[in-house]
Amino acid sequence: MMNHRAARPPCDVESGLRALVARGYQFVHPSDATGAVLAVVGVRVHGDVVDVFRLDAEDDATATRMPADEENVFTPSTWLWRTSGPATRVLADLLALPDETTPAVSGGCWVPVRPGTAKWLAAS
Repeated sequence: MMNHRAARPPCDVESGLRALVARGYQFVHPSDATGAVLAVVGVRVHGDVVDVFRLDAEDDATATRMPADEENVFTPSTWLWRTSGPATRVLADLLALPDETTPAVSGGCWVPVRPGTAKWLAAS
């Protein structure tokens, strides 16, 4: 496990989010009881890993790569790579990660757990 702090040129938040969508990230927007959005969270399952990007504010973002068998991708107990800080740097670091070369997970879907939360269930 390592906290990646490579010097990468920052990208703007909008371009970074568009790049994540282009790579297949699925987004959820956890909200509070009144419906106010608490964060923007993107998740991508690929190969034998899951990548998660969480944007709380422009100066507060986190990205994590974890094994695909991690039970809770929103609060993982194990991760392979993780960084946090300003969204521009976190997005640049995340987009610079290599894709895994193992076979992709063969689908799945998001299942609502409670209002504002969902869990990815891989197809079996």
